[in-house]
Amino acid sequence: MIRTLVIDDEQPARERLKQLLAAHDDVEVVGEAEDGLDAAEKIAQHTPDLVLLDIQMPGASGLDVAASLGRPRPAVIFCTAFDQYAVDAFELSATDYLLKPVNRARLAASLDRVRAAGAPHGRDRELEEIARAKGLGPTRFLARRGARFRVVPVQEVVAFTFVDGVTHLLTATEQLSMQPTLASLARRLDPAAFVQVSRVAIIRLDAVREAKPFADGTGEIVLGNGMTMAVARRRWRVLLDKLEA
Repeated sequence: MIRTLVIDDEQPARERLKQLLAAHDDVEVVGEAEDGLDAAEKIAQHTPDLVLLDIQMPGASGLDVAASLGRPRPAVIFCTAFDQYAVDAFELSATDYLLKPVNRARLAASLDRVRAAGAPHGRDRELEEIARAKGLGPTRFLARRGARFRVVPVQEVVAFTFVDGVTHLLTATEQLSMQPTLASLARRLDPAAFVQVSRVAIIRLDAVREAKPFADGTGEIVLGNGMTMAVARRRWRVLLDKLEA
């Protein structure tokens, strides 16, 4: 069975999708959501094989939700009213799309692509590259506090760290967990605003309050939340160049 979540902020659209999916014996709808935060929580709860994901939603967009997913990533079929230029960009990836209003034949073809690829499957890098090419880089992040997700604007981010196998988002006041790897985040972030200072840390440049060099070529920074962080030798010069810029 293809365990499926239906995510759209409009109930008639969700009902339409569920009605069309009911014609496929190997598809089971395990839940639905009406906004980005609810979507992230339902995905974490149900670990579906497939997500039918609206792009324009309150709270967090479908792209925000898709970018917040860890591995194994469920198959994602975007449901969009975007113009043809944007649709062409999505077509270049392994993620399928459906133009609203969704029709039976197009949905069936999308499900065939999911079956052929196998579910779950991951296409993290393609999604990241398309988002950046379309100028859809992250301006906010979905991060988890306990069982709940929070939308964190990019301006509130102090750093991302990787500790004991978990990616963390740090703000001035709290530490939240995330599913994407640090490497995945590094590919998506604006290089003018963020820099990776070590194998386990990415910092937001505007959050740096002090930078202290050491004789061995490494260094240490103090962030806006008071945290100190080591900077690897090969990244120290890059950090200084970016701070000076």
